[in-house]
Amino acid sequence: MQLKRVVVTGLGALTPIGNNPDEYWQGLSTGVSGAAPITRFDAEKFKTRFACEIKNYDPLDHFDRKEARKMDPFTQYAHIVAEQAVQDSGINLDKIDVDRAGVIWGAGIGGLKTFQDEVMNFAAGDGTPKYNPFFIPKMIADIAPGMISIKYGFRGPNFTTVSACASGTNALLDSFNYIRLGMADMFISGGSEAAVTESGVGGFNAMKALSERNDSPETASRPFDKDRDGFVLGEGAACLILEELEHAKARGAKIYAELIGGGMSADAHHMTAPHPEGIGATNVMKNAIKDANISPEEVDYINVHGTSTPLGDLSESSAIKNVFGAHAYDLNISSTKSMTGHLLGAAGAIEAAACIMAIQNQVAPPTINHFTDDEAFDAKLNFTFNKAQNRDIKVALSNTFGFGGHNTSIIFRKFEG
Repeated sequence: MQLKRVVVTGLGALTPIGNNPDEYWQGLSTGVSGAAPITRFDAEKFKTRFACEIKNYDPLDHFDRKEARKMDPFTQYAHIVAEQAVQDSGINLDKIDVDRAGVIWGAGIGGLKTFQDEVMNFAAGDGTPKYNPFFIPKMIADIAPGMISIKYGFRGPNFTTVSACASGTNALLDSFNYIRLGMADMFISGGSEAAVTESGVGGFNAMKALSERNDSPETASRPFDKDRDGFVLGEGAACLILEELEHAKARGAKIYAELIGGGMSADAHHMTAPHPEGIGATNVMKNAIKDANISPEEVDYINVHGTSTPLGDLSESSAIKNVFGAHAYDLNISSTKSMTGHLLGAAGAIEAAACIMAIQNQVAPPTINHFTDDEAFDAKLNFTFNKAQNRDIKVALSNTFGFGGHNTSIIFRKFEG
C-alpha cells in the first residue's frame, strides 16, 4: 500500500527557557540556560538543589481554580501546549472529522506530585484513609490525552506512551504511523513531565544520575564536556499537530516540516546504563534512516539525547560515527538539554520541536557549557559548542533514549511540496 505523507501544522511549547514556541526558540538560538535554584520545594538538604523549572508559571493564568485542582502539573502543561498548537494550526473544529482525529501523549512518570502529596498526607495521619477523590485520575499517566480529547472532542486513537525518556518520541511515532497507514487524519501529540518534586529529585539523586554542581547551576548541564557529572532535571511540555498532507492542504494549513521516518530499538543491556558500544543507539538511527528512505549523507543536523552523563554521551557519539561514517564530520550535532535540562518523558517532544524550528530558521542550536575537551570524544565531530551555527538544514534527526534500554529516533525534513 502507498503510505500517506505526514506533516507538522502546529507547535506548542512550555519549557524552562520559554513559555511558548517563539520564546523557546529565542532561548535555544541564543544559548540560554534554564537552570536555577529549586523553588518548587525547600531543597536545602538535597544533594542537588537546582533544576530547570518553568519560569513565571501560575496555573490560574490558564485555568480556573476548580479546574486546576483536578489536574496534576504534568496534565496542566499538556493542556497549555495543546491549546497553543491547536490555535497555531488554525484547525476549525467544526470542519474536521473528529472520529479521525486523535491524541497520543508521552509521559515517563505522570502525576508524581499528586502521588507524592497524597501518600505523604496519609503517612502524616492516624491511618485513616483520607484520600482526595481525584487522586487516581490526577495521577495516572493516560489522563493528559484523555482530558485533551474531551476538550477538543477528538474521538480517534487516544492513549499515553510510557518508555521513560523516550516516551515523547514514541508518542509522535505512534501518531505518525496511524496517519501514514490511513487510520487517522490528524493527531495532537507530544509529551509533558513535572518531576521537580522531593521524590523526583531525591530519587534521581539516589541513583547518582543528577549533577550536583550547586555552586553553578547554570553551567551544570554540560554534555560532551570532560567535567560532566550528570543531568539536570527539567519540567515542561511540547506539542505537535501531525496531519496527513492532503488533509492539511485541503484546509489551507501552513506546514512547518514533514515527518519522514522514525526508528525504535532496545539496548537489551542494563536497567539504566546504555550499551557501552552504543549498539542500541546505532540500531535506532539506522532504523530511522531506513524508514525515512534516505541516505545517512542526507542528514544535516542531529539533536542528540546528550544528557551530560559520563557513559551516555560517549555511547551516543560512538553510535553517530558507526552510523554516519565520514559524514559524521559534516554534521551539526547539539544537545539542547544543555539549556533546557532533561525533561524525561517530554524530552522527545521539546527536542522534536527544536529540530523543526532549526529547519525553519536554518540554524543549528548550540551545546552550551563546554569548557574542557574530553579526549574520549573525536575532536573532529562538530558538537556546535557554545554558539549557534547557521547552516543549510534540510533533514534533522532527534534521538531520545530511556532507562530500560528504550531508544527512539525521529526524522523531519524541510517541506518542499
